[in-house]
Amino acid sequence: MVRLLLHVEGQTEETFVGEVLREHLASKGYSSVGARLLGSARQRHRRGGVRPWPSALKDILNHLRQDRQCIAGTMVDYYRLPAEGSGAWPGRWEAKKVGGTVEERAGTVERAMSSEVAAGMGRSFDRRRFVPYVMMHEFEAMLFSDCSGFCRAVGRADLSAPLEEIRRTFSTPEDIDDSQETAPSKRILHLLPSYEKPLMGNLGVLQIGLDTIRAECPHFNGWLERLEELAKS
Repeated sequence: MVRLLLHVEGQTEETFVGEVLREHLASKGYSSVGARLLGSARQRHRRGGVRPWPSALKDILNHLRQDRQCIAGTMVDYYRLPAEGSGAWPGRWEAKKVGGTVEERAGTVERAMSSEVAAGMGRSFDRRRFVPYVMMHEFEAMLFSDCSGFCRAVGRADLSAPLEEIRRTFSTPEDIDDSQETAPSKRILHLLPSYEKPLMGNLGVLQIGLDTIRAECPHFNGWLERLEELAKS
């Protein structure tokens, strides 16, 4: 049985793995499923925020080298990934220039990440051991998978209609755009100023359920399908 460790950017994603993904993926064959915050121990008091790519890459490579029987993955927000400078994530600038669909942009970053991890591990590395996932555009997009479910979770049924109106504007929750003013979290905060990401975000996904999120978020679903297949092999 294989072990899975997901490198995540913040407390919300860490909790999501522990409370939502762990049981599901364990049922598919993983002996353990865990989450680890990206970045050095000295940085972790900040509890989140995307690390520069060299720091994230070091974490991933160290894990893969230390545990030769593991699969590693990521859960990071495309919206927050640095596109320029010394901390830029691979493929992020190219994805920004190319544009296109969710799959095209996230896939550009994921393929570039995979290439750099493979290069760091050497020619004998089995590339199936690294399965990156870049969320489009951030964790809160999942909450638009079932707006009424999210509103029930946070005790604000009155917000279901305006959230549904936002959702109907886009093909999928993953398509909700990523500007500073209209990213999924900003849209929720506009309607619910008391929104607290770690608590309310995970209450929302627990209420909505993994099956609904998968049905509404095809890029996320594709990532989970790859992880499920790897558990069998």
